[in-house]
Amino acid sequence: MPPPAPTPARVRVRGLVALLALYLVIAYAVPRPEAVTPQGWRLAAIFGCVIVGMIIEPLPASALVLLGLTAMVANGTPMREALGGFAEPSVWLVIVAMLIARSMLDTGLARRIALVFIHAVGRSSLGVSYALLMTDVTLASGVPSITARSAGMLLPIARRIAELFDSHPGPTAGRMGTFLVAALYQGSAVACAMFFTGQASNVLGANLAAKLVNVEVTWSSWLVAAMVPGLASCAVVPWVVHRMLTPGITRTPEAPRFAASEIQKMGPMSRNEWITLGVFAGVGLLWMTSTWHRLDVTFVALLGIGVLLLTGTMPWQAATSERAAWDVFVWYGGLLQMGTLLNATGTTTVFAETVGALFVGTPWLAVLLGILIIYFYTHYAFASITAHVLAMFPPFVVLLVGIGVPPQLAVYSLLCLANLPAGLTHYGTTTGPILFGVGYVSLADWWRVGFVVSVANLAIWLTLGFAWWKVLGLW
Repeated sequence: MPPPAPTPARVRVRGLVALLALYLVIAYAVPRPEAVTPQGWRLAAIFGCVIVGMIIEPLPASALVLLGLTAMVANGTPMREALGGFAEPSVWLVIVAMLIARSMLDTGLARRIALVFIHAVGRSSLGVSYALLMTDVTLASGVPSITARSAGMLLPIARRIAELFDSHPGPTAGRMGTFLVAALYQGSAVACAMFFTGQASNVLGANLAAKLVNVEVTWSSWLVAAMVPGLASCAVVPWVVHRMLTPGITRTPEAPRFAASEIQKMGPMSRNEWITLGVFAGVGLLWMTSTWHRLDVTFVALLGIGVLLLTGTMPWQAATSERAAWDVFVWYGGLLQMGTLLNATGTTTVFAETVGALFVGTPWLAVLLGILIIYFYTHYAFASITAHVLAMFPPFVVLLVGIGVPPQLAVYSLLCLANLPAGLTHYGTTTGPILFGVGYVSLADWWRVGFVVSVANLAIWLTLGFAWWKVLGLW
């Protein structure tokens, strides 16, 4: 008889004890670099524990961040400085964009957009997957949450279409559902990589780039940099998944008819849908043209949410009940400040100088390609894109720029490729366990497809992507 599974309380205690032990080892057993003060080294130990905690998850990420900030204050960081991340404009940009996404979901606008795409190109199983991906990409232009998009907005539609063809988890999954769910997940990672607002960690990484290597990343500059390789991945990824998990049903004339009937049931667009569509399109247009009018992107987002609140399209009670947005606000604001404080200790600089010495005499392009591949596949160890970015982007970007890689090339390649490896595993990002938990895709198929798609994405971004960045003058 197997031993009973440990209780959640016991798992939490074990995890917290492990983090405390890790802190003691780093702070007092690992030799401290001479360039880092004892206080700075303890701060680096606290930061490391928070990142490891986000991987093993004895507590939710927000709780870990609050504990980390508290520990930093106990270590001598002034309270106002420790909490300074919550005043950062980018933190407010993310939460406001997520509230706009809530309005799109509540009014039915996101569902209508998906149905329109399915009605247009959903005459085959592959066409349905492209319709879902086009919806995801459209929403990613202003919805910085892969979970809200793929799990909240698109998964219910994908499941309903699978069920139209009598495809349910279990023996009939291969008729349609296995392919649609796997393609939806892999496509979501591409959508994340294509936009500044594709994922909350993108905004975090852009902030770090500005502070670490003085490279400004804007909504429009990210779009231009990611557009060509991103569209190529959009074209290739569903096809690759289709070849690997070919559904039993490949022709789906019922899907456009289903979409048309659902749109008819929804009726004409309501007042709130029109207002939400106007806000979504207006905010996106102003973000896209920010280099012309110079309006701050967070100010633009605040204008958008202001319209939704003033018109009653989003009641304040709905805004305050959006727990996911406020949860992101807590961990994102805290992590952003932690990263800033860590950089001030000089730890990342020491790392870059130490590792950079190993590559003396090696062409920087060869070093960059090698590090990008390592950076990509280390995501097997992460259950969060954000944790991956926060742990590996700062030291790697400083290292690469230090050995001569053009700063913009280092920043955009690292930031874009931080999103794509989310498809490697069923835990690679927050939406993974949700889609995997539906039961359409086996663990073996999930990992097998994830690896093959990762090779396809790397082939695109490290060739076509680099060529496009050369055209743009990034290197």
